[in-house]
Amino acid sequence: MRIISETTAPIGSGQGAIARLACLALQPVLSRIVRRIATRHPSLFARLGPHQTTDFLIDAVELPFALHLRPDPQALIFRAVPRAAAPRAGATIRGRFLLLLELIDAEEDGDAAFFSRDLEVSGDTEAVVRLRNALDDIDGSLAEETAAMFGPPGRAVLARMRRAYSATREGQETR
Repeated sequence: MRIISETTAPIGSGQGAIARLACLALQPVLSRIVRRIATRHPSLFARLGPHQTTDFLIDAVELPFALHLRPDPQALIFRAVPRAAAPRAGATIRGRFLLLLELIDAEEDGDAAFFSRDLEVSGDTEAVVRLRNALDDIDGSLAEETAAMFGPPGRAVLARMRRAYSATREGQETR
């Protein structure tokens, strides 16, 4: 398995510089995460079928960058990219970071998030459905597995993010 982790970005404004720096800082972490998930969950690729070579752009709207995923076990890509330098994606998934995190672990209903317009999907929807089904088939929590890679600090950060997401959702529901 070859992992591609290049980070490219055009030269631009201060916002672009922040995005580029964030991407550079995150890349070693993203590479470690994708290697671990690929090693521990090889069945994920089989579930994707012909969509292993689809480029997914996962856009957490409040972050200064997006994530580019190509779940091809022969040339696996998972990298942070400034939005202005994002590759052409076969499928784009856009929403709040914590919603996307909850969707990874099937703790949030993707259909409900889509129809409430909290989640936007564009491009090859079959690829997105296949990715969703592949993630649903994984036993356990990918978010918790990833947090555990970083020990107690990683688990603490995940717990704090989940509490913040719950508080935000409760505030939105009472409006």
